[in-house]
Amino acid sequence: MLDNVMTEARSDLAAAFRWTARLTMHESVANHFSLAVDDAARQFLINPNGRHFSRISARDLILLDADDPNTMDRPGAPDPTAWGLHGGIHRACRHARCVMHVHSIHATVLASLANSRLPPIDQNSAMFFNRHVVDDGYGGMAQGEEGARCATLLADPKMTTMVMGNHGVLVIGNSVAEAFHRLYYFERAAETYIRALQTGQALRVMPDEIAEKTAQEWEAYPGFAEAHLRELKAILREEGSDFEG
Repeated sequence: MLDNVMTEARSDLAAAFRWTARLTMHESVANHFSLAVDDAARQFLINPNGRHFSRISARDLILLDADDPNTMDRPGAPDPTAWGLHGGIHRACRHARCVMHVHSIHATVLASLANSRLPPIDQNSAMFFNRHVVDDGYGGMAQGEEGARCATLLADPKMTTMVMGNHGVLVIGNSVAEAFHRLYYFERAAETYIRALQTGQALRVMPDEIAEKTAQEWEAYPGFAEAHLRELKAILREEGSDFEG
């Protein structure tokens, strides 16, 4: 049973990497996804150092221990920023079982604005109403103390998305399906917002009560994230992808 769970976890995460690359939401061989695989959420899978998202398969994912002080000395050590950011979050936030960080175009444009909050101007952006935090304290690449500092901003489990000022975006979830679904919709919502700003016209911002109602409806929508990932995996399989290899 445990082997089956680990196999599925690796398969889900590999599919998320492949689809993120297809959507060009990745950047070079940077950016990282991680997934806790034990009950204590201390051991987690993450992409290997220097591997392009489009080539990552289930077998490539490396298993790390958030409490292992010798991680960066091991053969095949992860990227230092991956360890700094994801290790820091898994160490501090047990509720953050899956962590996805990218420099996707529209989320990063949002992170570059003086006001990086995402207003509820449509149904997608309402998903993140009162559920995203903005990091205004960028201090350089997410190594060591910078990663630990970022982790403190996710202490409230309600804050599932972090707009990393001057950097990019990070989302957390209970599963790969939930986190990837959130990542996908945040990028879509950020694109809509940026394009709306480009018109120069006034925005149609929802009243707070409607935005909160919509956010709760998103959270209660049955099986949507799971169906999203299931269909993406089905497409990859139909295409003959080796993501599960």
